[in-house]
Amino acid sequence: MTTITTDPTALDDARLTRAQRATLPLSADVAQTLAQQHGVCIRPLAMRRIDTTTGRVDIVPVPCGSTREDQCTPCADKARRLRMTQCRQGWHLDTEPVTKRTKPTDEHTELMATRADLLAAYKQCKSLGDQDSAEQIAESVAELDTELRALGIRGRLAPLDSPAKPVKRSTRRRQDAPNLPRRPIQRRTIGQVFAGRYRPSTFLTLTLDSYGRVDTDGAAVDPDRYDYRRAARDAIHFPALVDRFWQNTRRCVGWDVQYFGTVEPQKRGAPHFHAALRGTIPRAELRAITAATYHQVWWPAHDQLVYTDTRPPVWDTRTKAFTDPDTGTPLPSWEQACADLIEPAHVVRFGKQVHVKGILGGTEEAGRHIGYLTK
Repeated sequence: MTTITTDPTALDDARLTRAQRATLPLSADVAQTLAQQHGVCIRPLAMRRIDTTTGRVDIVPVPCGSTREDQCTPCADKARRLRMTQCRQGWHLDTEPVTKRTKPTDEHTELMATRADLLAAYKQCKSLGDQDSAEQIAESVAELDTELRALGIRGRLAPLDSPAKPVKRSTRRRQDAPNLPRRPIQRRTIGQVFAGRYRPSTFLTLTLDSYGRVDTDGAAVDPDRYDYRRAARDAIHFPALVDRFWQNTRRCVGWDVQYFGTVEPQKRGAPHFHAALRGTIPRAELRAITAATYHQVWWPAHDQLVYTDTRPPVWDTRTKAFTDPDTGTPLPSWEQACADLIEPAHVVRFGKQVHVKGILGGTEEAGRHIGYLTK
């Protein structure tokens, strides 16, 4: 006699109701949970790999490489650990990092010489009005550029057509911004040694100015007095302001300052910048550089709405320009609208709060700040 035993945990799908079946886990969810437990990408990209000798085609899964935890936790965790390692290895260096460039090969020089000959032939065809030959040469140059990039050539390649001359702006500093000293740049990136043994580095925090009082949740206390327009413009042009800050810093301190930074939003929505600087800079000097740093936005006036979705400008195929829907007058291009500007449309500056802290490498405090930069 054979005894048949059944698993008490097994479910009979035929006896379950629709509501009970809806509560069961999906196979995709189980696969994602298993992938996360093993640190595997949960949404890999399917890439086609072709063997150029045999012609065999294989589909290879490639990690998505996302840095957002809400999209792919394993890839985001891997990227975070990589950033932590990079910051830890580069923040407190005591020797100059030297990168030796590879010498150009014969293939590099031959392709570059061919490109120079094609560039001269292209300009000659353009001067003679031979448009067909110029287009064929342009296609050949594009193929050469692709091949040069594949061989590992970095840097800017001379364009076929001369770019339009940019509008010249005055480089004179604003009268409401303090001046900064400009020292010759030394070829070093590491900081100084103090007391013969200590080489500290710097943790710097910069933020934007206040636009009005906010509560503990970051909301405006008085919405009618809060400068929303300036807050939005400052957030848009914040990257250019940060880039200008590092330019001023290197010119002022006289050595090639290196940093590892991150931007995060505050509760009020304004961007907040944290940076780990290699070496030390006096606090007073950093505050002076911050106060003297600004970025001018040379845009046409954009305070008033001229055209709306119910009354948009009309594209004229004959003049190849947008025109006014009522008068048919061609509207100026962006370059034309910016050509006669006298004052910038907006000026971005940092706020008065500048946090500077010296940190020694290899300490517990350095580890905490690295975790803060890569959180």
